[in-house]
Amino acid sequence: MRPGARLQAAADVLADILGRHRPAATALADWGKGHRFAGSGDRAAIGTLVYDALRRKSSIAARMGTDDPRALILGAAARALGLSAEEVAGAADGSPHALAPLSHEEKAGLVAALPDGTPAHVAGDIPDWLMPSFERAFGARAAEEGAALAARAPIDLRVNTLKATRDKVLKALARFEPQPTRYSPVGVRIAAPEGPARSPHVDAEAAHGKGWFEVQDEGSQVAALLSGAAPRMQVLDLCAGAGGKTLALAAAMQNTGQIYAYDADKRQLRPIFERLKRAGARSVQVMEAGEAAALEALGPRFDVVLIDAPCSGSGTWRRKPDSKWRLKPANIPERQAEQARVLDLGAGLVKPGGRLVYVTCSVLPEENTDQVAAFLARHADFALEPYAPAWREGIGSEPPGSADGREDTLQLTPARHGTDGFFIALLCRGGATIGGNQT
Repeated sequence: MRPGARLQAAADVLADILGRHRPAATALADWGKGHRFAGSGDRAAIGTLVYDALRRKSSIAARMGTDDPRALILGAAARALGLSAEEVAGAADGSPHALAPLSHEEKAGLVAALPDGTPAHVAGDIPDWLMPSFERAFGARAAEEGAALAARAPIDLRVNTLKATRDKVLKALARFEPQPTRYSPVGVRIAAPEGPARSPHVDAEAAHGKGWFEVQDEGSQVAALLSGAAPRMQVLDLCAGAGGKTLALAAAMQNTGQIYAYDADKRQLRPIFERLKRAGARSVQVMEAGEAAALEALGPRFDVVLIDAPCSGSGTWRRKPDSKWRLKPANIPERQAEQARVLDLGAGLVKPGGRLVYVTCSVLPEENTDQVAAFLARHADFALEPYAPAWREGIGSEPPGSADGREDTLQLTPARHGTDGFFIALLCRGGATIGGNQT
């Protein structure tokens, strides 16, 4: 496909996404099925255009003077495809299947800077109704944090120490120029692509098939490392999903002790079985999905209960930018109610002296610090443990500051830490904590 045809196709897909409130991945897959002639390079370029336009929809619209799909794709094209403004304008030549020629206003928008006085939520590509939450969390840095969430994300890998070392994985993937992660001692990072370059399909690598690594954001790796899970413990991954953190816990526990993996949704849990087999994780018992009664029957026996709670996903906007614009105000109280229920369930399964680890991939205080405060008000036998000692013990370095300035809970963000937006709170039940500190 010629560049102009790629631009037109991307505009068509984006119109479908925005007009019908469809997930981007679904709309792109449907477009591909209906246009079998498009090669893999065409599909990749169109996907890159669509995702980059969604990441920066507000700021692009401010430059272009309109938020219609054509303008958004034009505004994203230079950075997404590595073209100059003149090349973008030249590609839209009105030939068959290509975009119609640009207007004077559109050409001006391609080279325009954001207007003076642009609101912070526009500059940060944050939905306007969420700006008060961002300001609560980050104060004057709200727009900066939003802009970092509108950038492309790297590929982070967690080395499976049951089968490999970080050096071994770095060598196996050397052609992708991987680097050790900044915080996680078992992490490897492949930088985000620039322009039209594509991220490598690491799941197709032999090292992945051998179980040497799993794709997992460094923030998620940090959450597992801060949990305190260690050999011979009894651990519950209460919202296990596809098992990313379960696998990390199994490696940290060196295949000893016992991990129970549970999720209310059997479709989310289904991929865990193949992943466990590939990783060589033998200490995991996968519970029947949705069988809450069987879970409660286990009683307060666990040293660690890890809750990766359902949430808005605001911390993953780099990877799922369409979810940013599909999120609605009514979704937040719905997620809060789910979070409270799963926290109360998990609390009853932590043994005295054990730790409840509350994690979200969110940057919103309503789902994070507010939720922790409400939990502590309901559960007087739990206390909040500052994250710094657990960081030193689990990661072995001096801890970074939290992006929201707190010292008890940890908010990781792309702007401050280079990770996805992860929130982590350590809640200890009476007695001594796992690290030996008194609550």
